[in-house]
Amino acid sequence: MLGCVLALLPATWMHAVANDRVRDAAEVPRAKVAVVFGAGLWGGEPSPYLAHRLDAAAELYRAGRIEVVLVTGDNSREEYDEPDAMRGYLTERGVPDHRVVSDYAGFDTWDSCVRARKIFGVDRAVLISQGFHIRRAVALCRDAGISAYGVGVDEPHDATWYYGGVRELIASGKAAGDALFEPDPRFLGPRESGIARALATGR
Repeated sequence: MLGCVLALLPATWMHAVANDRVRDAAEVPRAKVAVVFGAGLWGGEPSPYLAHRLDAAAELYRAGRIEVVLVTGDNSREEYDEPDAMRGYLTERGVPDHRVVSDYAGFDTWDSCVRARKIFGVDRAVLISQGFHIRRAVALCRDAGISAYGVGVDEPHDATWYYGGVRELIASGKAAGDALFEPDPRFLGPRESGIARALATGR
């Protein structure tokens, strides 16, 4: 019983920290920046789950609730480029290219949050992900120094959704460790002005 309690503590922490900061797209507070986390590519194109995250970002942009989208994902090898695929998807749906900023070293949620704060200078943002992941994203970005609200994208409760939910129980342990020890991202690098430049341009 003690083992079960300890195993559930990280997930309990995430829910306690983030529950009141998860909203739907129509109710999330306005922010200059939205952060969309990578969720895999299929044949070089966004996976269905990633496409739904990007659809939500495009909807928020069209509604005037955000001004810039930071797409953060994996580009650790030449043939796999999540951020550019995400950018292309957004521009095809009406988000101007100069309003999309790419983070090519968002290898996991903690790295994406830390880099958003330290590299891109984001201190307030709307985060976009599936419902089973968004609380972890909000909790980690808060610990990285970002005041964040989350939009949890709805999905059918299929096998992928249940797998994601189970994976979150495991990932919550790593998230608690990241929040406690605050490790450096796998790649940090110099500060970038992409967000500031994008905000300085017209819609």
